[in-house]
Amino acid sequence: MSRTAPRAARYALRVAALAAALGLWQLLTSLDVDVWLRFSQFPTVTDVAHAFADRLAGADYWTDLTDSLTRIVTGFLLAAVLGVAGGVLVARSRLAEDLLGPLLEVVRPIPAIALVPVAILLFPSNEQGIVFITFTAAFFPVLVSTRHAVRALTPVWEEAVLTMGGGRWRILGSVVLPGALPGIFGGLSVGIGVSWICVISAEMISGQYGVGYRTWQDYTIVNYPGVFVGMLTIGVLGWLTSTAVELLGRRLTHWLPRTSYVPGTRPAATAPRALAPARPAPAAVRTERPSDPEEARDEHLV
Repeated sequence: MSRTAPRAARYALRVAALAAALGLWQLLTSLDVDVWLRFSQFPTVTDVAHAFADRLAGADYWTDLTDSLTRIVTGFLLAAVLGVAGGVLVARSRLAEDLLGPLLEVVRPIPAIALVPVAILLFPSNEQGIVFITFTAAFFPVLVSTRHAVRALTPVWEEAVLTMGGGRWRILGSVVLPGALPGIFGGLSVGIGVSWICVISAEMISGQYGVGYRTWQDYTIVNYPGVFVGMLTIGVLGWLTSTAVELLGRRLTHWLPRTSYVPGTRPAATAPRALAPARPAPAAVRTERPSDPEEARDEHLV
């Protein structure tokens, strides 16, 4: 059986699961089921589909989409560059760790969305403030993952480069950054998801245009199908950007060994092989053991 058959079966199962979820949503909302959860307040799948088609036909939807993507890309790229640089610096410099470490550890637990008042007071425009919130949300996951990845590198690689005459920049380019790439992209994957959460929240609070701003406006005018259109748009955009980061990480770390594990399967058990009895050496190749105890001890040590 070719490998495409199991893969096609998995994709078919995913599509079936999504279709089943949508069908259950349509059934519960169309029948106005109220059993603790009030599905009668929800729009149906068909209502959301009609609202989504109407939104696609207008220019505001694409303007909101462009603004949100511009904010997320700008803030995330700044966080990626400065987060990786800061993580490497803190991990490899005691002076940087002593100077920046306490400040970063104090600021890191503060949720990025709680910095919205600071962004409003600090930046002259709402646009710059939203980018700042997005940057802050992604910066600390990237910084922390980079710092741990660099500290986990084995010193043998660095010593090998030093032995061959390489300097600090050579070590950074050929050992530190390549070796820390898996951890760096782990932080980037987390950072892009947190960035979407915070950019949407910032747009709801102080934005003008954007997916989050439009979703909140639909909620204030009790346009619930429009709210679900915004939620689905956010989910699709987050999935696409996270997938892009993951694919880039796989491309840059193609030299890593890939696991052959397939979910739902177990490796075949292999029976232990019996140890074959040792064969005596032929008489022609047997060597005589020394008769002197001192000579035998010396031979054993060698």
